[in-house]
Amino acid sequence: MFLLLKIGRWILRILIALLLLSILTTLVYRWVPVFITPLMLIRCVEQKMEDKEVVLKHKWVSLEKISPKLQLAVVCSEDQNYLKHYGFDWKAIEKAFENNAENKRLKGGSTISQQTAKNVFLWQGRSYIRKAFEAYFTLLIETFWSKERIMEVYLNSIEMGRGIYGAEAAAQFWYKTSAAKLNKDQSAGIAAILPNPLKYKANPASPYISKRKEWIKRQMSYWGNQLDYDKYNDEEAEESHKPKAIPKHRNPKEKNQH
Repeated sequence: MFLLLKIGRWILRILIALLLLSILTTLVYRWVPVFITPLMLIRCVEQKMEDKEVVLKHKWVSLEKISPKLQLAVVCSEDQNYLKHYGFDWKAIEKAFENNAENKRLKGGSTISQQTAKNVFLWQGRSYIRKAFEAYFTLLIETFWSKERIMEVYLNSIEMGRGIYGAEAAAQFWYKTSAAKLNKDQSAGIAAILPNPLKYKANPASPYISKRKEWIKRQMSYWGNQLDYDKYNDEEAEESHKPKAIPKHRNPKEKNQH
């Protein structure tokens, strides 16, 4: 009995330590650039095991040095409720479940926040354990980071080609330009390959990617060709300060008039 209690205490201490470490890491990454991720290391190992050239191109840049067009393009492509939700788009998740249940092509419902949590803190895979960790880290970054910071980390860490990570490396690799100078067409091209960056090419684009690009550009036009981070913050603030409706009560005298 004493041994079980001792083991239980050690397990509890380990869990508390891991909890504190995860929170501390999330807080650190609120300000510190993410120069390496688990996925980058995993891909290097995979390339080495397949006797391929090990490629890892990545350069961190601030959000101000990433074209607003690319920021809007990934929202239109990956997560159109990004500025509204708190990490999870439940309608998209429900739709993905229905799609997969009907034995159609597997489709995820992950938001930009979920993808960021997965890329920065976790490994690849579809296990329920990893999904649980992903949900946990998604809540952490939504709690401690701003939407701008999540976007900054996302666009600096996601895979955008074989051995290509982040907007700056992708801009240079696909279009021989910088992330800051990406135009609408180029931004849509990079956003179009995100569902499978190891299979698709942003340039030259296949007929399928060209079709996706045109759809993304139309969505960008519907958004006014700009992503306004302050718009939804202002709307939430106005909603929270809006006076609540007072239930309308009938005058007791009115009851006696009938």
